Amino acid sequence: MLRIEKCSDAQETTVRLSGRIQSEHLRLLRVQIDSCTQKTILNLDEMALVDRAAVRFLGVCESNGVELRKCPLYIREWILREKSRERR
Repeated sequence: MLRIEKCSDAQETTVRLSGRIQSEHLRLLRVQIDSCTQKTILNLDEMALVDRAAVRFLGVCESNGVELRKCPLYIREWILREKSRERR
């Protein structure tokens, strides 16, 4: 299960994610991110599990200027591996 909490101030919007991100959640998460009008931050501190589609999605978000805050090391390393595979 994925839980999404959104908090905004005058300069940025933080979307806090907890639980599991799976491919079926990506459409909802994209809507949440696209609705942000300020700098967007994804707080991943409480993430338990992600699947490959979610890792690729997070990598694209980061490439598009979304900050991944408190990203667990295993997710960070997986994003980097996926990006290097895409470059080949």
